[in-house]
Amino acid sequence: MISVETIDLGYLVRPAEEWGGERDRAEPVLAYLVRHGEGTLLFDTGLGEGSPETDAHYRPVRRALDVGEVDLVVNCHLHFDHIGGNRALGRPVLVQKTELAVARGGGYTIDSLLDGVRYEEIDGEHEVAEGIRIVPTPGHTEGHQSLVVDHGDRLTVLAGQAYDFAGEFGRPHRPWLERLGELGGGRPARVLFAHDHDHWEGVLPPPR
Repeated sequence: MISVETIDLGYLVRPAEEWGGERDRAEPVLAYLVRHGEGTLLFDTGLGEGSPETDAHYRPVRRALDVGEVDLVVNCHLHFDHIGGNRALGRPVLVQKTELAVARGGGYTIDSLLDGVRYEEIDGEHEVAEGIRIVPTPGHTEGHQSLVVDHGDRLTVLAGQAYDFAGEFGRPHRPWLERLGELGGGRPARVLFAHDHDHWEGVLPPPR
């Protein structure tokens, strides 16, 4: 049996000019704990520290990461608000080869958060364990990835920041949505996000 638990790790405030709205908006920072027959996986690890400029821009409020023993970490991508607990957990981190190369090029994240972390680079889809698969979902970043959890009768998709909000899911249409549909095989799916407490439910891919 596979279970998925939402972990609320605080929030950041995205300036209006950054998202095209009339006012600043607070966005939650969510991680997901996946327990399965072979161990425990954490998808994203929260807001990283180390840049006063970034803190001044996003005004983050952090909650401590307290999830107990974790065997493996998967980051949807390597921006600072998804990798804050990587180093402290001391566990291998699965990341797309493309994503890590861009992050190490500088000017992409808080560089110090990349240090002292054991990365396991993958290139494309990757089966983590029975019923748990990483699927590339580029868009927000070139190396963005999501986690597909197969419960047998349904799917849970941890979509990270593939879309910012549940209400945006599927628009614009992205080619990898068809791959999620193949994995779903007509079964119901629940899609969870990194910056939205709401979720999307339906049969993948969503209507255009």
